Amino acid sequence: MLDREGFRPNVGIILLNLHNEVWWGKRVREHSWQFPQGGIKHGETPEQAMYRELEEETGLRPEHVKVVGRTRDWLRYEVPDHFIRREIRGHYRGQKQIWFLLRLIGRDSDVNLRLSTNPEFDAWRWHDYWVPLDVVIEFKRNVYQSALVELSRFLPPSIQQGALRQVGGKRQRQVVMPVLAGVGAERE
Repeated sequence: MLDREGFRPNVGIILLNLHNEVWWGKRVREHSWQFPQGGIKHGETPEQAMYRELEEETGLRPEHVKVVGRTRDWLRYEVPDHFIRREIRGHYRGQKQIWFLLRLIGRDSDVNLRLSTNPEFDAWRWHDYWVPLDVVIEFKRNVYQSALVELSRFLPPSIQQGALRQVGGKRQRQVVMPVLAGVGAERE
């Protein structure tokens, strides 16, 4: 289901642990990492889609998380042509997303990447809140920045201060932590 401008309605999920680190998933058989996200089905609200996608992609259920906040409006990104299947090129431009900020109130062991018959991720880890901006695929970077900046208002001042350095499209972060296989608290 596409809107008139060629954008597919979608939800994005930023999941926090108790240390305000974000959940970061490695896509199956790829070397790319991202937040959970997925399409909104006909008749679903963004919140219903968020809970469905959360369970499909991470195995977490509503009782494992608390909704902290969401973006006020749709955030959009365009997908480069070489990432679009040939049969839908032309009208499809990308995703428009409502982003949700969730807090994990369950345990790390509640994450089950193999719950779905077609898993999206084959590994995951926790990262500092702003790290995804340095490592996400380029065409998603602006929407990630918009979501992280907007949702940082729900977090402690120490994290919100990072938003000031993100605004204006010029990331001025001093420390860049690359995502490397086998580093950090990666889990299968």
